[in-house]
This record gives sequence, C-alpha cells and structure tokens, in this order.
Amino acid sequence: MSPDPLQTPVQFVRGVGPARAELLKKLDIHTVQDLLFDLPRDVLDLSRLSAVFELTTDRAHTVRGEVVDKESRALTKGRTLTAVLLKCDGGFVRGVWFNQPFMLHKFQHGERVLFSGQPKFRERRWEFAHPRVQWLGDDDDGATAPGILPRYGLTEGLAMHEMRRMTAAAVEDYVQYVPEVLTDDFRLQWELPHIAAALRGLHRPATVEEYQAGRRRVLFEDLLEFETALALRRRYWRRDNRAIALPCTAKIDARIRRLFPFRFTAGQDQAVAEIVKDLAADRPMHRLLQADVGAGKTAVAVYALLVAVANQFQAVLMAPTEILAQQHWQTIEQLLAQSRVRRRLLTGQLTPAQRRRTLDDIAAGEVDLVVGTQAVIQEDVTFQRLAVAVIDEQHKFGVGQRAKFALEELSPHVLVMTATPIPRSLCLTQFGDLDLTLVSELPPGRQRVVTSRVSGPHDAQKAWDFIRKKLQEGRQAFVVCPRVESDDAEEAAAERVFLDLVQGHLRDFRVGLVHGRQDRDDRAKTMEAFRHGDLHALVATTVIEVGVDVPNATLMFVYQAERFGLSQLHQLRGRISRGKHQGYCFLASDASANAEAMQRLTALETMSDGFQIAEVDFELRGPGDVLGTRQHGALPLRVADVARDQDLIEPARKAAFTLVDCQAIDTPEWAPLKLRVLERFSKIMDLPQSG
Repeated sequence: MSPDPLQTPVQFVRGVGPARAELLKKLDIHTVQDLLFDLPRDVLDLSRLSAVFELTTDRAHTVRGEVVDKESRALTKGRTLTAVLLKCDGGFVRGVWFNQPFMLHKFQHGERVLFSGQPKFRERRWEFAHPRVQWLGDDDDGATAPGILPRYGLTEGLAMHEMRRMTAAAVEDYVQYVPEVLTDDFRLQWELPHIAAALRGLHRPATVEEYQAGRRRVLFEDLLEFETALALRRRYWRRDNRAIALPCTAKIDARIRRLFPFRFTAGQDQAVAEIVKDLAADRPMHRLLQADVGAGKTAVAVYALLVAVANQFQAVLMAPTEILAQQHWQTIEQLLAQSRVRRRLLTGQLTPAQRRRTLDDIAAGEVDLVVGTQAVIQEDVTFQRLAVAVIDEQHKFGVGQRAKFALEELSPHVLVMTATPIPRSLCLTQFGDLDLTLVSELPPGRQRVVTSRVSGPHDAQKAWDFIRKKLQEGRQAFVVCPRVESDDAEEAAAERVFLDLVQGHLRDFRVGLVHGRQDRDDRAKTMEAFRHGDLHALVATTVIEVGVDVPNATLMFVYQAERFGLSQLHQLRGRISRGKHQGYCFLASDASANAEAMQRLTALETMSDGFQIAEVDFELRGPGDVLGTRQHGALPLRVADVARDQDLIEPARKAAFTLVDCQAIDTPEWAPLKLRVLERFSKIMDLPQSG
C-alpha cells in the first residue's frame, strides 16, 4: 500500500476489486483520491416527492411518474407547444414547453422521470410549465431507495448502485486522510465546510443543502488554487522581472497621433492612457486588450509599438497567421509611409537569404519594428533591445508563448490583444494574470451589419438575387464554407462550392478561392486580387476570420452556419461593412441543424454587441470552442468547470488575490495551500518554486 493512503490504488477500496478497478480507469479513476473527488453530476431528492393530491400552486413540488403520452403541435404566430403526460401515484400530471419542439424527442414511452417546478391547475389537470426533468434509472427508483441519491457519470459495465457503494466505502475508510489546506478563519469567512464534511456531504448527503454545500466547497477550492497560481504568477512577473521604462511625452504622443488619418475614439483614448501608464514603469506591462470587431484595437497596438520606437528601442507584433501578419504589415506600411521607422516583415515566406539578412539586421539593432508570425520567436531570432511585444489573437497560439520574448536581464512590455470578445469568467481564468483593457465603442459611421438566416431553397435564391444585384452595383462578397473539401455531397466544402458558384449563381462574375491548404503565394495573390477589386467574390474557409480588411466587401454568405460558433460568426461578419456602404450577412443552415445551433443563429440576427454575443456563445458551447480551439481552451482544473461554475470564479479570485497581495500566502499557516498550488501549477505557469 502507498505511504499516502489517498494514493492507494482504487482496487483496494472495499467493494471495488480488480475487475471494477479496470472499469473505473475508463472514468480516469485510478486512486482513492480520484474516487473521492469524482463529483456526482447531480442528486435525486426522493425525500420530498409529492403525490398528485398533495400538489398546490403556492410552492415548488417534485412528482415521480411514467411517461404515457406526448405531443407537439403548432400554435399561432409560428409558436409551438410540446407536452408530456406522466402517470403518477394518484393521477396524471402534464409537463409543457413552449417553442421547444426538440423536447418531444427527449422522452420515451414507459420512462420514469421526475418533474420539479411550481405547478398550476389547468383544464382539470395539474400542469408544470418548463419543469426541471430528471430521468430515473433502474437504481434510482426502488421502493427502498434512500431519500437523497447522488448520481455519477458511468461507463459500460458499471451500475449506479455499484458506484454509490464504492464511493460510500471510500468516504467511510479514507476521508479522514484528506488534508485541510484552508484555515478555520478563511472557511468561516467564505462559509465553507471542512473538507472531510464536504466530501461526506457530496457522496452521502442527508439533505440536498448538505450536498450543495459540499459541492461548493470542493469546486471553490479547485478554483482558489488555480487563481492563487495566477496571482503568484502575476506577482512574480511584476516583482522579479524588470523592464525598460518608456515615457510617452506630449511630443511623442503628438508625433504618433499625426500618423493616423482619423481621431481616436474615447474608448481608444482610454486604452492608450492605460497602456502608456504601464509602459512608463520599469516593471513589464502584462495587459490584455480586448476590442469588439471593428473597434480599432490595431491602432491602439500600433501606438504602443511606436512608443518603444520613439524611445529608440525595438518593438515586435506577432500574429497567428500569415494572412493576419500581412494585413498588419500593410496597415503599418500605410501609417509609416512617410516616417523614418525601420521595419521588416518576418514570416515563413522569406527566402533563406532574405531571412538571414533580416535576422542579422534585427540582431544588429538596425530594425525598429518587426511584424511576423511565430517566426519571430524562433531560436535564431535575437533582438538587440526589444522593449514592447504585441501578440495578436494569443489564444490561437500554444499556452505560454507570450513568455518567449523574455530576455536575460530585461523583459519586454507585453500587450496581448484579441478581437474575439472573451466572456468575463474566461478573462478571470484563461487570461487571469493579465491586466484588462476593453474597447467596445465603434468608430463614428461604422454601420451595423444586417444579418438574416437563410433556410431552404427559396430563401437561398432570394439571397443570391440580392447579392448579384449588389455586385452589379460595384460591391464585393465573401462566401464562407466550413471545410476545404469533402467526399460527402451534403458538405459545403469550399472547393465544391467554388465550382458550383462559377457555374451557377455567380457565373457572370469573377470569383476567387482561398483556403489554408493552398500554396502561400497563390493564396496571397488571390487575396491581393480581391483587395484591389479584381475579383467580385471570394470563396473562403475561416482563413479570412480575422485581419482581412476590404472596405468595398459588404456582402457575406455563410454556408452551414450552424457549424460555427457565435463568436466566430461575429468575427466573420466583422469582415464586411468596414467602409461607407451598408453590410449584409446571410447565414444558411441545414434543416437538420439542432436546436442549440438554431438558437445561436437566431441570437446573431438580433445581436451586434460582441461582448454580449461572447457570453451567449460561452453559455452554449464552453471555453474551448469559444477560444477557437479545444486543446488550448482547456484549463488545468480538477473538478470545476468555467462555464458551469461562473458564480464561484469571482469570489475564488478575490480570495486568492487577497491572499497573495497581502502576503498571507507566504505565512506558515498557508504553507499547505501554497505547496499544493506549486505542485499543480509551477510547470504550467512557469512559477518559481519559492519566494
């Protein structure tokens, strides 16, 4: 047996054994600790069931019954009513849902379920409107079932009653070995039970309230440890790193602003003020600049880069794709056309000789400003006096790449920027070690894009008629597809759509095609032709999601829009209406799209605020998809879920940052928590093991 009882292999827990241990491995449960911290997904409260004759309208009730009938019918004005009839002890009750026809398919005749809610007596029958539903399994509904039943995630071959028995045995025999890392005063302040009591309440609750208190404690502790790691990282960055102070005098400010052909908005001015204050300090800036699509984040970032140049230091802007790097380069070239700023573009497109010459000039300090892709952080790239690094769309890079700009003695000021508005709870976790600047105000004259859903051939024909009319008036269009190619004829693959359009809807127009698998030069030439107006329409994948700026492109048709997330569609939509003409976006969806997808598209028709859209998208899809990549979206949390547990993030963050800021985390009584934080996060977050 392991010296630490909690690391005992799970097969040695009473009632487990080798066979069940193999099944538990499929649930990533290998040790006693894993089993103790395998949270139930919910609980069934069978202690407060109401018979039909006991129902009243003045409070919530829970009834248990068998599905005996279900129906869905159309109402007036396009609304629907879905109803499910339960046979309960002593009579029948009905559950009803408005405008949720998909609920019909969630129920099967003969299933046993719980309906919870506040019923009303209608048409001689008790009725629950939009009740909470819990489906009962064979292990949940026996005559001798106890009052409060935890329900766990299972795997094939493992029954719920077995899982309950095994976790109960683990609690009984091992819970006393789980260390308490929170002090008594802290637990009192945040109303948290002792860890042993919390785990008993989770797995063997006497009441629903006891289960909820135990669950809250375990989730809070997980988030507290993660936020403490962020707070320590922030302290380490501020205290142990030194940067070059870059004052921005009134003269420098005036010289920079003269380069822009427009006045900054109030939101941009506020962002500049926050960044300038950071740059003037001798500790490195570590800031996230969030802006809605079209709110002008690039101008703010260029301002920060030019403050470094004005102080005779180097600056770099790193973008995730060559298309975006090229776009930034062209913007900077236009702004600095009459300036003496020495600048270079560093991407994978350079020839070996061009790259060697560029690297030599950067190392010699003969380049002031570098724009590039990940090529700028390769080992052979050496800056002589780098002072500011701007990283665009940082979540599209791997974790930790923003730290690669650090020098031996002095760290650069780092500005991470994104035009993908990020939900607040993600800002407090994924980017929780950064200071936050928001720019939501759009420049004057920027018009809202008219967005319409397209469903069915008739709608599609009308949309294409409208697009052709606008193309004849001189406008340009993007056509977006979810994939490059596919063997499935039902898939809207870019290469097939391109061929269909040049032979069909757009046969009278010049059409180009771009996607990530093309040769770089061919893709760049096509983009340039579209930018110069030589092409009427561009069929593309999401390579045009960010950074593409063609003011004359005012039309967008998105195939199979249900396959994209809300924030991604908002980004794509942001490519149009960047000039003086009204923009129009058509979102085509398959008839088979699920209810959640249709909910996203409906929301996009009515919403234009990217920050509001991000919150809705986050609720529907979770962090990995919102950030555009599941593998980078995952957070190193044990049991907490950023989307599900949003209400706990802010209090856990407040508690963690207070512990670090007042240095309580460095005292002996908090050593157990600090040690655990370092064990969990020191490698992930590049934290020092002491201090």
